[in-house]
Amino acid sequence: MFRSVARSATGKHLFRRGYATESVPDRKVAVLGAAGGIGQPLALLMKLNPLVSRLALYDIANTPGVAADVSHINTRSEVAGYVGEEQLGQALEGCDVVVIPAGVPRKPGMTRDDLFNINAGIVKGLCAAIAKYCPNALVNMISNPVNSTVPIAAEVFKKAGTYDERKLFGVTTLDVVRAKTFYAGKAKVNVADVNVPVVGGHAGITILPLFSQATPRANLAEEDIKALTKRTQDGGTEVVEAKAGKGSATLSMAYAGAIFADACLKGLNGVPEVVECSFVQSSVTELPFFASKVRLGKNGVEEVLGLGPLSDYEKEGLESLKPELKASIDKGINFANQS
Repeated sequence: MFRSVARSATGKHLFRRGYATESVPDRKVAVLGAAGGIGQPLALLMKLNPLVSRLALYDIANTPGVAADVSHINTRSEVAGYVGEEQLGQALEGCDVVVIPAGVPRKPGMTRDDLFNINAGIVKGLCAAIAKYCPNALVNMISNPVNSTVPIAAEVFKKAGTYDERKLFGVTTLDVVRAKTFYAGKAKVNVADVNVPVVGGHAGITILPLFSQATPRANLAEEDIKALTKRTQDGGTEVVEAKAGKGSATLSMAYAGAIFADACLKGLNGVPEVVECSFVQSSVTELPFFASKVRLGKNGVEEVLGLGPLSDYEKEGLESLKPELKASIDKGINFANQS
């Protein structure tokens, strides 16, 4: 049996040691962009996850050193580092889950949209390789702007004839992590007991935390809810400014990415009732992609869950975010179809 050494933000076990390998299927996970600011701590966290049996770390430079470092940790997974495009296929072959934090980070004064041209091209190339070498893998997209990179990935997979809407996820977990943390601080409740759905997208006003559905319930004033919503939406900017030009939200993003990858692995392994928020192909609204609660299973998305009852403030926020989110989705689709 497993012996817990850490817990997720929801209080559920995440990383454990003392595992019984015979009871856990072999799972290969690749991190694309593993030498970067998010990639390195994400590689560490995935090495600590006993559900991972093989960990492939890929980047355009410096991956052998990261892989050597992480490989010395006495946990289950075997680690291999891959560097440069000629080794990307090896990194991807046989993968069950591919996590993509590759790309350039935000800098002060830079919007997520400013990142678009650089990161969109990176994502397009990586997804073409995924379609070729591991078309059945669950793809966890972290590279920003997620509101555009997920639609880009979908278009690349469609062109390759490998698209399965159940297997493509935009990782919005950091918005949930922040909403839980900020809510717990204001409501003065144990953060490990807190749950807050966050819907919409993964940038600015497209991030809509549903504090009316937060548990445990707290009778917060409307001005507090508005302040919490704004802080959740601006969480990335808060970190960029605090780091004074020397980075963005790398450590908390790595943690959030590890939480979501763990949920995907649990779903693949048949653990029941694994539910996380994610930006996926959706019919919850009129938009083709939307973040909401998703039930995960052996094929990826088992069910996209509805929004549930919204407060008037949340209904207003939902309508306000749609034009910006639609524009970001369209921008991704148009970019993917340019060539």
